[in-house]
Parts: sequence; structure tokens; C-alpha cells
Amino acid sequence: MSSARKVLIVEDEVKIAELLADYFVQAGYEPQLLHRGGAVVERVKAAPPDLLLLDVMLPEVDGLSLCRELRHFSEQLPIILVTARVEEIDRLLGLELGADDYICKPFSPREVVARAKAVLRRADHRAQPTPESSGYRGLRVDGEAYHAWLDDVELGLTPVEFRLLMSLLQHPGRVHSRNDLMAAVYLDHRIVTDRTVDTHVKNLRRKLEQARAGAGECIESVYGVGYRLD
Repeated sequence: MSSARKVLIVEDEVKIAELLADYFVQAGYEPQLLHRGGAVVERVKAAPPDLLLLDVMLPEVDGLSLCRELRHFSEQLPIILVTARVEEIDRLLGLELGADDYICKPFSPREVVARAKAVLRRADHRAQPTPESSGYRGLRVDGEAYHAWLDDVELGLTPVEFRLLMSLLQHPGRVHSRNDLMAAVYLDHRIVTDRTVDTHVKNLRRKLEQARAGAGECIESVYGVGYRLD
């Protein structure tokens, strides 16, 4: 039986899917291919892959709907969304789909493999925070399951929001620059815009606010620098 990690590539453009599969094979992975959205959920439930590479535009069921559905029963499955429009990234972030990464077409297959490796590394390190660690301002986190609660109300964080919260919790009162925060939540050190950072913080604040009125205000903006947990 193969011990290679399995990557499920869901892409309706067959040539692109096969090209990506070739690069993943060369990198030591075991790629599996699907070309329509309707078969994805059944396949993932029957044989969960180690990583899902999911195109946004698919026949039968689109990638956004699939990402939402998959997150209902699998919060740990690493998911990378692929979109043909670079301007769509900020919209996808705002939708809080729970994807671990986003890639825009056209892309280099080598870049896709590198990003997949980075996402898998992050997944492997998810158990690093102490499970059920707690204390600060009524916050409690489970680093293995990527769950967080405020006053026993589950926050429902995406993977990126969870890592952002953990970074802030590690040094309460310290000002974190946007670059520092992105280095903490994106281990592949990719370049993202200030708008991306601000979107994540905005979503995290809103979820804290929904759990307890006024809690979102504990993430303070420091003009021209970044953010801190007050």
C-alpha cells in the first residue's frame, strides 16, 4: 500500500488537471482526479484525501458550495481553492469559506505544489497549541481541533482566523505588525496585501462581538503599525 500523501485535484479542464497530477507525482504525492463537482462530497467521505485542490468554477456543483458543505463535516481537511480571477480573492476571504489557501489562474504547477506543501505543513502543526488552553478574557482554544470559545460560546473560526487569534493570544498587549501576523498565519511567507490582513481581523472581531458584546474591541488597531490584543 502506498504511503504517499493523497491530493484530490478537482478541475474540469482535463489538461490542467493532468498536468498538475504529473507535478504532484514528481513531488512524491499520490494525485487523484475529479472533473465535476457533483462527485466530490461522496469521494471525500468515502476516502478522505490529505489535501483537496478545488476549482471554484465546476460543472454540477461549484467549488464555493462544496467548500462550505465539506467544512460542515470536516474542519481539518486542508482545502486550496483555485480561481481564474485575481480580483476574486478578497471576496472569497470575506465569504469565510474556511479554505486554507487560494490560488489564481494562470499559475505555475511548481507554485501549486509548493503551496500545497506549505498547507500540509500547517495542517501537521495544528496540534502545536496546547489543547484546551485557556484563560485570557474568557477565551478557550483547542489546538488539535481548531476550535475556540469565548465564555463557552464557540466562535466558529476559519483556520486562518484561528491562527490569527493564537498569534495575538501568545503575546497580549504586544503590537503585531501586519507582516508579523501574516508570517504567523501563512507559513509559506507569501505576499499578501494590507487589505487581506484587515479582512481577517474584521471577521475575527465580528465573531468575538457576536459571542460577547464589546469583546471585538479587545483587538485594537494601532494606526500605521498593526494590531494588538488589549
